[in-house]
Amino acid sequence: MSDQKRELSALLSSAALVMVGGIVSTAANLGERIVIGRLLSPDAYGEVSVGLALLMFALTVALAGCPQGVSRYIPRYKAVEDRRGVWLSGVMITAGLSALFGGAMFVFADAIATQLFETNEAVSFVRLLAIAIPFTASFRIAVAAIRGYENTIYRTVIQNFLDPFLRIALIALLIVAGMGIVAAGAAYLLAAALTLVVSLVFLQRLMPLRGKYRTHVRELFTFSLPLVVSSVIGVLLIQTDTLMLGYFRSSYEVGLYNAAYPLATGLTVALSAFGFLYLPIASRLDADGEHDAIDDIYATSTKWVYVVTFPLFLLLVVFPQDMISLFFGASYTDAASVLPILAAGFFLSVAAGRDRETLSAVGATTWIAIGNVVGLVVNVGINLALIPRYGFMGAGIASVTSLVTVHVVICGILAFKYGITPFSPEALRSYVALPLILLPIAAALSSWATLSLLTLLPALIVVGLTSLVIVGLVGGLEPDDAVVIDLLEDNTGVTIPYVRRWMPEDDSNGENVDSLSAD
Repeated sequence: MSDQKRELSALLSSAALVMVGGIVSTAANLGERIVIGRLLSPDAYGEVSVGLALLMFALTVALAGCPQGVSRYIPRYKAVEDRRGVWLSGVMITAGLSALFGGAMFVFADAIATQLFETNEAVSFVRLLAIAIPFTASFRIAVAAIRGYENTIYRTVIQNFLDPFLRIALIALLIVAGMGIVAAGAAYLLAAALTLVVSLVFLQRLMPLRGKYRTHVRELFTFSLPLVVSSVIGVLLIQTDTLMLGYFRSSYEVGLYNAAYPLATGLTVALSAFGFLYLPIASRLDADGEHDAIDDIYATSTKWVYVVTFPLFLLLVVFPQDMISLFFGASYTDAASVLPILAAGFFLSVAAGRDRETLSAVGATTWIAIGNVVGLVVNVGINLALIPRYGFMGAGIASVTSLVTVHVVICGILAFKYGITPFSPEALRSYVALPLILLPIAAALSSWATLSLLTLLPALIVVGLTSLVIVGLVGGLEPDDAVVIDLLEDNTGVTIPYVRRWMPEDDSNGENVDSLSAD
């Protein structure tokens, strides 16, 4: 197997495990929102959503872009002293910032509650979230170090299982105990503290945490500094809608919007799965000057993420009221009007692939910041124009427009400066054919078909299998896709019929065979 296919196989093998973890994590995160939404009123759920948006903003500033820096630099060093020093450098940078921004959030909790909340419980809720920031930041740095070691299992256990399931269990218990919105703050604090302990235990198995070290604070900070801006703006791109809705409109509308939003973000599960090992692999290829290999892996992985994600996208667009009612209940069905808009935005993000990580791998992090700044300006401008008049529908339009803007900028830089794109000819055929063929059929069926707990999974399977057939028929398969088929057959023990007939021959096979024979 060629080096390029070996890297793609490693990426896909990791993605298979991380995707399972990602699906479970997304289900847990959605379950968290469902528990809050069903146990509290839409108004109270809206207040919790505003508080969590504040937490994500403060946490992102405190992390200062260090998680990506830690994941990037650990695989570039061989000596354990350097690797330990990279992790400690990340800890040192984030510790001070966590204390600063968490402290500010704690001290000014009264003022924050006055501007964004409608209940007296908000002050205690905000202060608990502020205390949770240092614990959450520390375990994120530990997970980043684990990611740098390309260890999929530990990261999946910590980030996709332990942290979200602890939160959902604690939130349910504390809400039932009568703590109201404060339950969410207490749950986030307790879950972060325990997750930090477990993450350090796992990191210790990969790298002794005590011992000699060589810090790389300046190197890490120089790389991460542009990411501070881009990461903060990236979070604002996601959370500005919620914060501005909380400021201009009622908590009830915030609650409706945040019923549709987590359902739409489920479209990024497969994309996140490919992202765990993608950055270290792409970074290593960039260090070897192999941009062509990055381009091929980027395009192939993005195409399969698109294909895997399409069934859920179709159901969110064609059956929005069924999906909202199924997960959040009848009191949230008014949110069905904004769900297709949000789904379209996140699905376009899927089609762009891991564009941010690709720019990070080649060291062009400044362009990520520029793209996010442009997107944020667009987002805030449209929100200011539309939210006061149209409420959460205006927020949805702003979210989609800003997402498209960011990806156009970043993908444009990758294409024109580095010759790297997520679009191969085969991928483009797939991208066009699936919605063009299946969306009209599903829309026609929606007049008499409904989704329920019993029909949801069969519908996803039917659309998924049909999507694979369409990709094959329109010429959407290419030689590198054999790696995907090999992986599926090896893990299931089932031979997949007919698919290989649709794949063109790999011109490099002869060269690879000769190379292996010579070795």
